[in-house]
Amino acid sequence: MTTAAAGPGRCFWVQGASAEYVRYHDAEWGFPVADDHRLFEKLCLEGFQSGLSWLTILRKRENFRRAFAGFDYRKLAGFGGRDVERLLQDAGIVRHRGKIEATLNNALRACEMADELGSIAAYLWRFEPDPASRPAELTEAVLSGMATTPESVALSKDLKKRGWRFVGPTTVYAFMQAVGLVNDHTHDCAFRAKAAAARASFRVPAGAPDSR
Repeated sequence: MTTAAAGPGRCFWVQGASAEYVRYHDAEWGFPVADDHRLFEKLCLEGFQSGLSWLTILRKRENFRRAFAGFDYRKLAGFGGRDVERLLQDAGIVRHRGKIEATLNNALRACEMADELGSIAAYLWRFEPDPASRPAELTEAVLSGMATTPESVALSKDLKKRGWRFVGPTTVYAFMQAVGLVNDHTHDCAFRAKAAAARASFRVPAGAPDSR
């Protein structure tokens, strides 16, 4: 296993991590996403991560993409019981019946959401918090004590009301961090400014209010 040099100016949780984890931090985590398939994928993978490490999921991500039709939720909506049994035999993914069935259920719910609101992105970006409500300085101590936020609790509650599964507030907060709904790079991380610049130039999906 290749371990990346710690280097200056990265979040505490990536210091001394594997090269692939560092690449994920540097290029993906905290940067805003508007693509529905990517958003759906990340929300599903966060559900699979529950009880496991994100690195475990990251290393299996390509296997998940292959197994779940690239997380095209309209294709996944056509999966049935035989597909569940097939996926339970796939050693390349996390073989957890509840999480597999939840992904297929959530694909149906995603179709409903996109049909109702125009896109999943338009719905999810409604839950971006007001920047003024965020901590004045994000440090390891602050982030380590924040497993949920009022916005992640609200999003989790609304998703569950819409019939989604494996979307608890802690899972949802991790999702929000990953797709740029919040910028939780610490203040001493060089990538915080890069994520902020990406958010400044980001076009909020139609139907979602811009909190900036």
